[in-house]
Amino acid sequence: MLEIQITSQSQGGDGHHKAVNRMQNAPKKRPVVGLGVVVWKHDRVLLIKRGKPPRKNQWSIPGGAQELGETVQQGAAREVKEETGVEINLLGLIDVVDGIFDDDAGNVTDHYTLVDFAAEWVEGDAVASGDACETCWAKLEDIDHLIEWHETRRIIHQSRRLLKKT
Repeated sequence: MLEIQITSQSQGGDGHHKAVNRMQNAPKKRPVVGLGVVVWKHDRVLLIKRGKPPRKNQWSIPGGAQELGETVQQGAAREVKEETGVEINLLGLIDVVDGIFDDDAGNVTDHYTLVDFAAEWVEGDAVASGDACETCWAKLEDIDHLIEWHETRRIIHQSRRLLKKT
């Protein structure tokens, strides 16, 4: 049985996200560094429903673009806090994944180098904010039904194995 808890946010955003959106609409000449975090709270993983492209309206892990001057670890924690309000303890690197998107003619339109981390929940109630329009805490057995992109499913499953090592 699919068992998840969902919260939603009203539409809106701050100046930071508007600046990122303008940047995302500009032609790209090189990949963008993206950060993702698989956050565990007991036997559940924190998911967000993406409010913006790419993969709009799909469930995913919290994350976003690395900002100038911050480490990937700082950016990962910041993105989780911005999108969900949750404080985390980073456990380690899971993997680095390429997200490459083509148009109908086969031309590359977007390329993200995604640095994915595992983390444990420390405090805070998950409430959608920023680029997230919903949040949920999902059981591992529900991930394959909720997550459309195979790489995100793989990262979540791989993070569980890393979590068991700590």
